[in-house]
Amino acid sequence: MDLTLDIKNKLKHYWLPLLCGLIIIYFVFNIFCGNRNIYRLIALKQEIIKAKAEAQTFADQKKRLQQLVDHLSDQSLDTDLLDERARIVLNVAADDDFIILTDSL
Repeated sequence: MDLTLDIKNKLKHYWLPLLCGLIIIYFVFNIFCGNRNIYRLIALKQEIIKAKAEAQTFADQKKRLQQLVDHLSDQSLDTDLLDERARIVLNVAADDDFIILTDSL
């Protein structure tokens, strides 16, 4: 009887530190072993860095392709120059074209 009374008296004095200790143990355990632990956080940060690098690569590629498309727009494209380049590349000429051959071609 004296032992149970002694335990009850000690619990009255130490219940708050014991509860705080259990809460601290719970959080420390979840930091290292929980679903959202510190190791998962580090892995996610590395994935974010890789994704940002890949996004930057795609942004650069998009910018380069957009510049190529802009050069093909009607405002920046000289139709005579385009016609001339197409005829040179395709090696064709219209029936009414005069062809002057020079050494520079």
